[in-house]
Amino acid sequence: MVNDFVTFQVAAICGLIGMTLGWRGVMTKYSGFYDLPTAWNQVFWGILLGGAFASYADSSLFLPYYEANLSGERTAELNIIRLFLIPLIATIGMHFLLRRKRVRKGGSQSTSGWALGLAVGGMLSIVLITRKVQSGITGPVDVLTILLIGFFAPRVEAVITSYHGTLMLRGKRWGASFRATFWRASSLTMLYFAWFSPLAWVFILPPILLVQESAEKWVWDSVPKEGRRRWRRMQADKKREKQASARLIQLPNTHQDEQE
Repeated sequence: MVNDFVTFQVAAICGLIGMTLGWRGVMTKYSGFYDLPTAWNQVFWGILLGGAFASYADSSLFLPYYEANLSGERTAELNIIRLFLIPLIATIGMHFLLRRKRVRKGGSQSTSGWALGLAVGGMLSIVLITRKVQSGITGPVDVLTILLIGFFAPRVEAVITSYHGTLMLRGKRWGASFRATFWRASSLTMLYFAWFSPLAWVFILPPILLVQESAEKWVWDSVPKEGRRRWRRMQADKKREKQASARLIQLPNTHQDEQE
């Protein structure tokens, strides 16, 4: 009983840290200029939806995959239909959450999508880390796998769901759902592969790092026009303050040179 409690604590802490770092990486840059209460509301729904998604994917996809790796034989439960059906159901649930009136009213599909994806990815990471700890940590590779899953699983889901919201903001509803389903199925497959082999991170990390700049643009798309003007004005004020500070630093040096 104590072991189960410790296992859950380790998994929950890693998942929450990953969610926190994912939030700070993008959402804090424009904090105060988008609909923050709606984004936090999506975190709540993401925890509920992500918990159901992660649990069902674990029993229907991960366990058959785990058994197939142990036995070396493919099980009947492991098939491509389930691989796309389960992410499709989760994507439909997220699509309806991003179509809520309070989200569409402020045009905050991208920011809400990022928050929603972080919560869903956090639940996925908690389940995967729990499985990893229960299977036994035998060395530094297992520790590294736990840390990478905890950090990147929330971010992967955040990128996918934010992109989903951005496409919805552009009026591509069906395209948004189909693309998000494909990328969610692909990411789920790679995370399961990473559970067994660190080689998977060679394919996971580069796309996530490359899409970082695009993710900031997606979040910027959800900032209202008035918020964009205020943000640009604030950046211009900061730039002028830095220039003024630089001049004040240079003035005493210039005066000293003249005296010499």
